[in-house]
Amino acid sequence: SYTVMKIKRSFLMQYTTFNNGHTMPQLGLGVFRVENNDTAKDAVKHAIVSGYRSIDAAFVYGNEEMVGQGIQEGILEAGIQREDLFITSKLWLDHYGKDNVQVGYETSLKLLGLDYLDLYLIHWPGTDQSLIIETWEGMEALYNDGKVKNIGVSNFDIEHLETLKAHTSIKPVINQVEFHPYLIQQSLRDYLASESIQMESWSPLMNAEILTDETIVAIADEIGKSPAQVVIRWNIEHGVVTIPKSVTPHRIEENINIFDFSLTQAQIARIDALNQDRRIGPNPLEFNG
Repeated sequence: SYTVMKIKRSFLMQYTTFNNGHTMPQLGLGVFRVENNDTAKDAVKHAIVSGYRSIDAAFVYGNEEMVGQGIQEGILEAGIQREDLFITSKLWLDHYGKDNVQVGYETSLKLLGLDYLDLYLIHWPGTDQSLIIETWEGMEALYNDGKVKNIGVSNFDIEHLETLKAHTSIKPVINQVEFHPYLIQQSLRDYLASESIQMESWSPLMNAEILTDETIVAIADEIGKSPAQVVIRWNIEHGVVTIPKSVTPHRIEENINIFDFSLTQAQIARIDALNQDRRIGPNPLEFNG
């Protein structure tokens, strides 16, 4: 029965299509604030065996080595190929600047034990506009040379994206930002939709804070799902790719099990109404590492 569940889960995974025609799973595993030890390795491995096909890593998380080991072990145990997975990492500010991007990329590849990434993101825009442009040119070079399948950004606001649009030639496929029921980012979502840039959410569960919200708990009770499943499903209903983090096996399984139900328009509206424009992370317009 375990095998049937595994097949069923991966069969139910939905994909989004980027502006370059490539695809990405709508749900993946995040590994922010996971120690670079067996905890990271085992979480990634368990996720892959449970049907996850997307893993979201970053150089600055300091755990790419063990995440990479989890990827290798997960591939073996799940009986899949590297090509079946979608692996993301992110360029940290130390490697910004056109000539440094490739060094940052190759550093992450080496730590992860991979020979390519499916998606590489600029982790934060920083506050130097010319440096953003120059760094994106370095990302374009990686992409044009066939070293990475897709390039995108993280934590970019509309003004940052407008800067790229005005000065560079390749549009990001994705923008990974803070998004949860207390920060619904409506104007940014509308902008990304108009530009055909996929939105992706980090910390969709607000480090578990959102799971005790009365409205979320009430909707979970109404439909017989967990609060986490309700919030993750809400992301999917809004067309947002999401990467909930967990290192607990049963939660890893629960978090992916959200493709066999939907929320009503009324339930979605109730969750949207929780918005407080409240961030748990830095403000992208001010953060500079």
